[in-house]
Amino acid sequence: MTTLIINIKELVQVENVPKKMVCGTAMKVLPTIKNAFLLIENDCIKDFGEMENLPKIITDKTIEATGKIVLPTWCDSHTHIVFAGNREQEFIDRINGLSYEEIALKGGGILNSAIKLQQTSEADLYRQSAKRIEEVMKLGTGAVEIKSGYGLTKEAELKMLRVIKKLDEHYPITIKSTFLAAHALPTEFKNNKSGYLDEVINEILPVVAEEHLADFIDVFCETGYFSAEDTEKLLKAGTKYGLSPKIHVNQFTTIGGVQVGVKYGALSVDHLELMKDKDIEALKNSNTMPVALPSCSYFLSLPYTPARKIIDAGLPLALATDYNPGSTPSGNMNFVISTACIKMKMTPEEAINAATINGAYAMGLEKTHGSICKGKKANFMITKEIPSYGFIPYSFGNSHIDKVFIEGKEI
Repeated sequence: MTTLIINIKELVQVENVPKKMVCGTAMKVLPTIKNAFLLIENDCIKDFGEMENLPKIITDKTIEATGKIVLPTWCDSHTHIVFAGNREQEFIDRINGLSYEEIALKGGGILNSAIKLQQTSEADLYRQSAKRIEEVMKLGTGAVEIKSGYGLTKEAELKMLRVIKKLDEHYPITIKSTFLAAHALPTEFKNNKSGYLDEVINEILPVVAEEHLADFIDVFCETGYFSAEDTEKLLKAGTKYGLSPKIHVNQFTTIGGVQVGVKYGALSVDHLELMKDKDIEALKNSNTMPVALPSCSYFLSLPYTPARKIIDAGLPLALATDYNPGSTPSGNMNFVISTACIKMKMTPEEAINAATINGAYAMGLEKTHGSICKGKKANFMITKEIPSYGFIPYSFGNSHIDKVFIEGKEI
């Protein structure tokens, strides 16, 4: 099956050789071709270029894209899409003055989601999560990472991971799975953190590895949750089973999690609302991708990740949604990009780089996703008729996507 898109106003994020990531001042550069064509063969990109160089070919389908922009689908490297129910009441509690920490102390937060998930059947959990996957695909996301962490028991954590695996099997979107049992302490282990860590490492992790249920291991390294020492212990255990590290760090406090992540070669360190100079220095000359989650800052009224400080230090930066029921009940990467530009002072070019190539890297997908490149997956979106790609973050809250293709097929 061959599909040809012609007369594209601007073809965005093109490259002849796949880049590993984009860093520092290079993030301001977004390679494009005006008046372009894009040729798809089955599920991969076959060719692209200027219309004047379009070869004479016979295709199965031709799409006219006059006045429209084509760009790769978003790569959302941090989500918690598999959850049960919602936490709407906590949203109201915050409006009435309670903080995220105060809500957690009264039994809300992650523990609230865990109770709901434990009481939800695997079939129902799959149905709820499948709706969210369908939603984010329509919003232009073509690759997504999904974490466990709302189970907090062996049975519930494995249930979450099996649902993630089933979603990956049933939908064309590429899904990466992360084992995040160290998301919070279950009530029964409230005063026995070492006991819970032992259960995670000795009871749950071996089954996760045996059933090939996860690609990554993650830890919520934060005051009141898991320390840098706890994080090191968990990452060390995960790597023995072949799980690459990722970490939730520096959301509310800075306790050394970034340094632990770099030490263990974490693929990404995520949140980073608070960054000290020593955290920036630790990330230099590493292969660890900093990931910002601006919708979370928006929803919780937290500080935003200091994108300018990170990028101006020569580092890369990725953007992701953090889609979850408590702090970011949205998987809209378009809103993330707008918020990054408006609140974090990223340029449209930096934001698009962060949401495509760098997001792909943060999932280990930079060779197959994140750009318009021959041989990569045919994951792209066609906008409506808009003035430029900068109009996407500028005109926030409006849908500018006309069509989404994932693995060569229109969604």
